Amino acid sequence: MITYLKRFKPTKRIILILVIAALLYVVVSVGFYIFQEKVIFQPKELSPDYSFQFSQPFKEFFIETQDGVKLNAVFFTPPSASKGLILYFHGNAGNLQRWGNYSIDFTQLGYEVLMIDYRGYGKSNGIPNEAAFYYDSKTVLQWCKQNIKFSRLIIYGRSLGSAVATNLATTTTPDMLILETPFDEIKGVIYPPIRPMLGLFPQRNFFSNKDNIPKIHCRKVIFHGTDDWIVPLSSALKLKPLLSEGDKFYVIKDAGHKNLRDFRDYHTALAEVLK
Repeated sequence: MITYLKRFKPTKRIILILVIAALLYVVVSVGFYIFQEKVIFQPKELSPDYSFQFSQPFKEFFIETQDGVKLNAVFFTPPSASKGLILYFHGNAGNLQRWGNYSIDFTQLGYEVLMIDYRGYGKSNGIPNEAAFYYDSKTVLQWCKQNIKFSRLIIYGRSLGSAVATNLATTTTPDMLILETPFDEIKGVIYPPIRPMLGLFPQRNFFSNKDNIPKIHCRKVIFHGTDDWIVPLSSALKLKPLLSEGDKFYVIKDAGHKNLRDFRDYHTALAEVLK
């Protein structure tokens, strides 16, 4: 018995659906490329007279850059003698009113903490951009050396701030670099299907931890959650082969991108590396 297979002929409706899907793919990819700064930088501005509210004492400062931008900073101190200074670079969204609440994780371990809002965030003026973030981090570190007495320096970067932290650590040698939910490079955070399309355009934002880490000569510690859907664990794991002997890569089971500090394992590991 001979069976003849009919040649598949797509209907007009199927062709139309495929064409629409292809056009949608192109539009989304091009749109992401054009508006990528809107996606990467999500600042929340604050009025100049806004009063911060935190559960522990703090001081507020404005750090002026050479090009006239004023960066807002808050400084937290521990209840006892300080073990050192943590220079903290936060994620891509919000402002210091949100991120300042995280400082207690470090002050309760005996560390001073200085946090800044990037250009265009909170009370800081200016326009966010990658090169300016790197430039400003160096300005802030120099300000710390002139205005804060510390015997130990730890640079801490969270999410987008991880790239700012690693870039700064290539030009200075802190006692430790800690990265929370970092990516290998900003492309590692982009939804995978549109990455090939974006490869056709000149890249404007790099934020590359994978390029910076091999140039860093201090102890490095990474924290990441298994359920992070914003920065996939697979992106962070690309950094693991770049670590040196004595560095640590902590994977926090069930933790996501925004709730790492809700897990005891994170605090246990943080206390271990900061002891």
